[in-house]
Amino acid sequence: MIEPFEPEQVRANASGRIISYGTSSYGYDIRCAPEFKVFTNINSAVVDPKDFSSASFVDINADVCIIPPNSFALARTVEYFRIPRNVLTICLGKSTYARCGIIVNVTPLEPEWEGHVTLEFSNTTPLPARIYANEGVAQVIFLESDQPCATSYRDRAGKYQGQTGVTLPKT
Repeated sequence: MIEPFEPEQVRANASGRIISYGTSSYGYDIRCAPEFKVFTNINSAVVDPKDFSSASFVDINADVCIIPPNSFALARTVEYFRIPRNVLTICLGKSTYARCGIIVNVTPLEPEWEGHVTLEFSNTTPLPARIYANEGVAQVIFLESDQPCATSYRDRAGKYQGQTGVTLPKT
């Protein structure tokens, strides 16, 4: 269901302390890949979910991403998910980021959805904020039903099925 899968919670690596990721008590702490799209106003684009312009972003490939004050960035998970037909997930940001004024938003992963999860980071502070790639950013909680759903994301041919990389809005 998750690739790569970390069966235990990882709290340190060769370089020292990290923000934990992997299996937790009742969920899975996901990591952020080193691919970011940071909102910018240099092109004066209007944010329109029905006609989204990639000119609204600057691409950054790095182990650390700095999000400007009161700004926003997109990223993706290191992990690729394949959600079973009888499971729905909810994802919430980790307290380490929340306590720094960084909100991590992820929409639910529906039954039979698969792909890299697109992560939305909002920097609610008046200061620049740092996001670390390959470290934990949010926790996925799995809700299992006692029966499979009637219509899955795959059945509906959902527009984000099989997404890889940082995926922008689609209509």
